Amino acid sequence: MSNYPISRRTFLAVGGTASLGLAAPAAKNLPVGLELFSVRDELAKDDMGTVRAVARMGYQVVEFFAPYFDWTPQHAREMRKLMDDAGIRCHSTHNNAQNYTAAALPKAVELNQILGSRYLVLASAGRVSGLDGWKKVAGQLTEVSEKLKPAGLRTGYHNHQDEFKPVEGQRPMEVLAANTPADVMLQLDVGTCVEAGSDPVAWIKANPGRIHSIHCKDWSPAPDKAYRVLFGEGVAPWKAIFEAAESVGGVEYYLIEQEGSRFSEMETAQRCLDNWKKMRA
Repeated sequence: MSNYPISRRTFLAVGGTASLGLAAPAAKNLPVGLELFSVRDELAKDDMGTVRAVARMGYQVVEFFAPYFDWTPQHAREMRKLMDDAGIRCHSTHNNAQNYTAAALPKAVELNQILGSRYLVLASAGRVSGLDGWKKVAGQLTEVSEKLKPAGLRTGYHNHQDEFKPVEGQRPMEVLAANTPADVMLQLDVGTCVEAGSDPVAWIKANPGRIHSIHCKDWSPAPDKAYRVLFGEGVAPWKAIFEAAESVGGVEYYLIEQEGSRFSEMETAQRCLDNWKKMRA
């Protein structure tokens, strides 16, 4: 996730091609969560109160992003107690590349274990040059994957637009998938995939059992909408995405994410969840 300079759009994008009327048939009862970047301003003011409010909305999972790494273990324990009391879980965190260094990884492991997280996800590789550069990223993910196993944790990678844009005739995501072990999660950010001109359904089917979580953020080609459309109101093929994710992708949970919308952060989160429930009914 990096340090989110100005806008996460530097790294992210997201989207789809379906409407609220397309409900996924025989939908599995998988938890839906919120990537807390969606409510970043509220989180910065009151992280405990924000997580409690998100739980009250009906979200079952949260994903913390970069700022969580600055917490003390005591604060993480307080957050875990709040989550336990509220009936909400943290299955994954988004991490900067610096969290993967030898000096920082032990703290990241400790905080994730306290929170009950399963995955430390590398949210952005930053600037990468050429396919050799992406192979180095894959090597880093592989190395961290081995280091996390004794702690009962796994790593993963979260794509953005650039990972789906060909470099030297090959998409970087293909390089990462081919050069990491199967236990490295490929966390699919739908909108960036769609905006980059790739097919998220084909990608899921090409990587069975590795898409353990999906960022459900919509996107519209209309310049005045783009990522400000609510989940379910853009162009992502959600019905087909859900079908592929649940039949072959190995999805364990979904995460709604918004960069912003015409509504406040908290109202946006509520409206997206309402749309989710209609779509999955």
